[in-house]
Amino acid sequence: GAIDYVLKPTEPDRLKITIDRLKERLDSSSNGGGNGAASVNDSVTAMLSQLAEKIAAPKPKHLQWIQASIGQDLRMIPVEDILFFRSDEKYTCVQTAGFEALIRKPVRDLAEELDPSLFWQIHRATLVNVNAIEGVTRDIRGRHLVLVKGRPEKLEVSRSFLHLFKQM
Repeated sequence: GAIDYVLKPTEPDRLKITIDRLKERLDSSSNGGGNGAASVNDSVTAMLSQLAEKIAAPKPKHLQWIQASIGQDLRMIPVEDILFFRSDEKYTCVQTAGFEALIRKPVRDLAEELDPSLFWQIHRATLVNVNAIEGVTRDIRGRHLVLVKGRPEKLEVSRSFLHLFKQM
């Protein structure tokens, strides 16, 4: 009885097509249904209206600055200066060319708030600045590792994010 399917990450235009198909199905079923069908139709129509409002709402701007603690000090770091973010237990490490800082925001939330054309998620615990990528290599175990410009760290790429490097 499926009407449609939507793949993640959802695109607003594709989601609108699904909503239109659902509305068509509801309209055709409400013409032949009883009172119960009408109440279901009303609640689904209300949910679809809310969903349509969210799709039409302007997208929030991406983060421009990260507020991070370095020892006892707070520092405002422009996102362009950040090489990568890496999850470290209950904190997230923010690495720049000159220093490392800690924030309490999880990588999952940062991935939603940062510009995806500037920061790629390469692992569930790691986001890397695209401009800081020097290259990608493989280790003897076959894992893909991102080399970061000017840094000794090699950041592991999980299998689910390898597609980002197919174009390189």
